[in-house]
Amino acid sequence: MTIEDFELIDMRVGRIAQVEDFPEARRPAWKLRVDFGPEIGEKRSSAQIAHYSREELQGRLVLAVVNLPPRQIGSVLSEVLVLGVPDEEGRVILLRPDADVPVGGRVY
Repeated sequence: MTIEDFELIDMRVGRIAQVEDFPEARRPAWKLRVDFGPEIGEKRSSAQIAHYSREELQGRLVLAVVNLPPRQIGSVLSEVLVLGVPDEEGRVILLRPDADVPVGGRVY
């Protein structure tokens, strides 16, 4: 992979604007609406992060890839890939900035 290849990946900071139940998911998950600011707007995603409560997720900053093709996940057309890393128990821990930064900011 080259730096030019890496630069094709558009990772942005978003703020979770809405968290909805996803009872029809095969594995426990939430339906998310993530706000990426005026340039990109709000996008939908499905995330297997059921160990987070709705209250923990609402308003949280997250990192996501915003330029992948949409993917149908059950009844949800997932438009962005919210990024996380599995912990020792296999739970996905969301990646986020360690300071409050503007939504829509690009990750370099």
